[in-house]
Amino acid sequence: MWEPDQVRRSLRRLAWAGLPLALSAGPVRAQDEGGFQTYLRQVGERAVAQGVRPETVRSALPGLTLNTRVVELDRAQPGASPGGPPSRFAPYRATHVDAARIGRGRTNYAAQRGRLDRIARDTGVPGPVMMAIWGHETNYGSYTGDFDLVRSLASLGYEGRRRALFEGELIAALKMIDRGVRRDQLLGSWAGATGNPQFLPSVYLRLAKDGDGDGRADIWASPADTLASIANYFVDAGWRPGQPWGLAVSVPATFSREGTRNRLVSPRCPRVFERHSGWRSVAEWRALGLATQGAAWPADDIQATLVEPDGQGGTAYLLTGNYRVILDYNCSNHYALSVGLLADAIGRQ
Repeated sequence: MWEPDQVRRSLRRLAWAGLPLALSAGPVRAQDEGGFQTYLRQVGERAVAQGVRPETVRSALPGLTLNTRVVELDRAQPGASPGGPPSRFAPYRATHVDAARIGRGRTNYAAQRGRLDRIARDTGVPGPVMMAIWGHETNYGSYTGDFDLVRSLASLGYEGRRRALFEGELIAALKMIDRGVRRDQLLGSWAGATGNPQFLPSVYLRLAKDGDGDGRADIWASPADTLASIANYFVDAGWRPGQPWGLAVSVPATFSREGTRNRLVSPRCPRVFERHSGWRSVAEWRALGLATQGAAWPADDIQATLVEPDGQGGTAYLLTGNYRVILDYNCSNHYALSVGLLADAIGRQ
């Protein structure tokens, strides 16, 4: 069974496309199979028109059957419900930055240290951050999903409510086969994410990297390719070398939250970003009385925003532009904070 947290991550990635999450609907009808077969022929023609080799279409699409399970899973996902208090971070942190995940992260970090250091020198992305993404996405490769991506994406494309999105990912998966990815490697979440870093097919085509020099970007079996691909994703999203993702701080009782309130509305993931303050320099935050919880202050001129994920009185975090890069991977404050904290814990060998 696909882990619920991984499903939510896949869906949030799909939501970056600007399309709403699915609302519940009625059961899939058995007679939809005939329409699905017609759709396969039509989408095959569109794939060829977009450059997919005809022999790839002939080998990958005929014989597929409608996967009613993935359609029902998609329909069961709630839409973004406005209003209501956000969930607390502390319980999420307890299950995602736990001793077992930290321990496995440190073990894998030590085993991959030379490779991670080389990638970090080339990209500026710290090794512990790459490892933390791997740990969060698939628990360091222990479970990457077992849904047939081509069948799942074809079924979701046929269902139609988000056809442009899922059909685009289906055609991208066929292009992966054209690039030499084996058909039996295309397994993952029911929503289309695959491999150790849980890339959607379109992301694989853009950003997957060959990290071991064998001419293939094998994000399923090669740690070198997995880590190089994660780092490349971060570089593409604007990672700034030499800056931390953020740090834990204490907020004084006299602090004015109204005075630092964010008055801008983000065009992407607004409910995530509305929990952040406006941007200030580190020097300005220090002048407002914030104190670090053990870590050294970053440079005074770095811009940062404040979030209090468990409300006033709980641990707060100052977040740099690199935190927003983590959010680009998965637009969830709980996820991004946990990645940053796990990375910090892995790095403390």
